Amino acid sequence: MIAKFLNANCACQTFDPDLLKAKLESDELLKGLYGQIIESRPNLFSATTVFISPDQFEAISSTVNAIEEVTRNPKYRSLVLGRSPLISQLELGTKGVFMGYDFHLSDDGPKLIEVNTNAGGALLNLELAKAQQECCQESNVFFKHRDELLSMDKLFYEMFMHEWELQRGQTTIGLIAIVDDSPEEQYLYPELQLFQRLFAKFGTKAIIADPKKLHFRDGNLWYDKEKVDMVYNRLTDFYLEEDSHASIRSAHEQNSIVLTPAPHHHAVYANKLNLVTLSSESVLNDFSVSKKAMETLLVGIPKTEEVTLGNADELWERRRRLFFKPLLGYGSKATYRGEKITRRVWEEILKGQYVAQALIPPSKRVIQKDGEQTDLKVDIRAFVYEGKIQLLAARLYSGQTTNFRTNGGGFAPVFIIQSESSIHTVDS
Repeated sequence: MIAKFLNANCACQTFDPDLLKAKLESDELLKGLYGQIIESRPNLFSATTVFISPDQFEAISSTVNAIEEVTRNPKYRSLVLGRSPLISQLELGTKGVFMGYDFHLSDDGPKLIEVNTNAGGALLNLELAKAQQECCQESNVFFKHRDELLSMDKLFYEMFMHEWELQRGQTTIGLIAIVDDSPEEQYLYPELQLFQRLFAKFGTKAIIADPKKLHFRDGNLWYDKEKVDMVYNRLTDFYLEEDSHASIRSAHEQNSIVLTPAPHHHAVYANKLNLVTLSSESVLNDFSVSKKAMETLLVGIPKTEEVTLGNADELWERRRRLFFKPLLGYGSKATYRGEKITRRVWEEILKGQYVAQALIPPSKRVIQKDGEQTDLKVDIRAFVYEGKIQLLAARLYSGQTTNFRTNGGGFAPVFIIQSESSIHTVDS
């Protein structure tokens, strides 16, 4: 497979930081943002790209489509909403922006590791892709055609406007609040600024707000003296249970804001128990899932099991072939590769709420750093809206889980090999 060969052998340097700096600095709203992205976050962007084949892309798409099919199944929805907090049952018509489907590229095809509802990085990766130099020019590869890349700002903006229309119809939107806890301290804060600029570009005012600065009164959500109409939710309190998020929760419960993504989206897509359901042949059979979707899910999702006291001994014996994740986890926090688990950690896992997933080692990407070649691990993230893939991005890292602390690692664009037979030579 040419894609696999390129990932293993082509240590091409395709990221042009000067081009990205010139692009950002040319926008009056983004003055100084380059320094925040690059100088204070040196491992945010990798200097290389990741290649996948059309078959791998098709497998990723098929898995996304199969999950989308199952989420419309009444038995599935009853199950996942019934085991989630009550607020998740509040469905106001929105679809949830920037669903993130994370894959490992195994020799047996892409395997879905998890789904995230507030996946970060889409706008950063769009800017990264625009700033890439041509790579492997003698090969016929593409990320997206340039005109597609240039139009994706509009695509992302229209996604938010579609969310508004799904809940509010043809009324006029006012203020959008981009919300995260202590936003200026977030590693991806520059992306929040990019979103603020994106909304402004299309004539919609947006502010970046800590939820502590939002107040619910008189039936509306307020930021100082301005009424908030939409909240772009970057919080990791997925069911708005913390006291500091009470104003957003009240506004959502009383339908005074359009909240996206919302607790409902997390319950339907991102609770780790959903992976247990979606990788169970007996459950899918009981739900009368189509044969095609079932086959796709059983191949594309590693077998996942809930950790209970009843199966604890068996899972301990098999731990070296498993990866353990908390049900409401995010950002690889409190996740454990089975072979690294001590008895002390195991006791903590049993006290918490965890799933055990069949271990799928990530694929590798060779990079060149400081004159030497080294291999980094690869995750592929598909940014999805309404079941359609909008953008693919990779994350390169070393260690047990994805991070932005690896020298030479970080986000990288994904190139899809158009035709393996069309590639003759590669100059890396």
